[in-house]
Amino acid sequence: MIHGEYKTPGGKLVRVDLEVADDVIAAASVSGDFFLEPDDALGAINQCLAGASVKLTTAELAARIEDALPPGTQLVGFDANAVASATRRALGQATAWDGLDFDVIPPVTLPPAWHVALDEVIAGEVAAGRRLPTLRFWDWDQPLVVIGSFQSVRNEVDEDAAARYGIRVVRRITGGGAMFMEPGNCVTYSLVVPNSMVAGMSYQASYAFLDQWVIGALASVGVTARYVPLNDIASDAGKIGGAAQRRFATGVVLHHVTMSYDIDADKMMQVLRIGREKLSDKGIASANKRVDPMRSQTGLSREAIMLAFIDHFLGCYHGQLSAYTPQELLDAQDLANSKFTSPEWTYRVP
Repeated sequence: MIHGEYKTPGGKLVRVDLEVADDVIAAASVSGDFFLEPDDALGAINQCLAGASVKLTTAELAARIEDALPPGTQLVGFDANAVASATRRALGQATAWDGLDFDVIPPVTLPPAWHVALDEVIAGEVAAGRRLPTLRFWDWDQPLVVIGSFQSVRNEVDEDAAARYGIRVVRRITGGGAMFMEPGNCVTYSLVVPNSMVAGMSYQASYAFLDQWVIGALASVGVTARYVPLNDIASDAGKIGGAAQRRFATGVVLHHVTMSYDIDADKMMQVLRIGREKLSDKGIASANKRVDPMRSQTGLSREAIMLAFIDHFLGCYHGQLSAYTPQELLDAQDLANSKFTSPEWTYRVP
């Protein structure tokens, strides 16, 4: 008998016990603190897992479960994907949070383009096995606009306004929207994990899964937050932040999040070409106010919040504090100079 578990983001825990013979699931027993109507739907789930190949992906298993459910079945607090994910973990084909040991790197003040480059450097180190899966926090000493990999510079940034404020533009390696980053105005972290953490998950499911620890970390500092598809984190006071992700062919996933701490919205509106409709979900009614959902709700300094996040993460998962190696910093500097500050990369989408 082998066992797997999956905690549905914002929902219930699903447990799966399996018997396997000749690469086929011979018997399955699904349990958990979820709600399910009608009762006999649980038997249907167990029966449909029996006979399934151990090589089926999460998506294929979820489809098999959905096809087997009686008409009108209601799954509350979980879904077919949660059962499929727990099944994959039981089979040893997916990695849970508690199945990894993490390096956690506290904030280090560096030129912001170095941090953009470190996303690529650390992903390479984790993929090569030279570094454990890594959570690292950014800190920077210069203002910067970081645009998504596929955004147009001219459509996203007023470069004249940016020049007036001494703000440079750097393109990152993940998609998503622009990040307005001045020293001390937001909290940004990057997480690099093996692809097995999100094996078979859709991008939407993987965002929720990889964001779930920070929802708990926010609660630990007094902010009640929730995941909002596709890639946002929000509270009752408005949007807190957004995530971006990239899955590398080398077998790792980069997932990073930027959350507003205390942003000068008037300056942001001048530098970024953000319409009022888009700004309305950031929790402010006027461009002359500040975007400060974390500072105003916690009363804590930005530094205290980041330390609380680190404590929460290390309290939940296996890991230890770490630091950048001299070679990683040298590689980041070289990559920032050769790629991330070059016009060819920055303006690859004009």
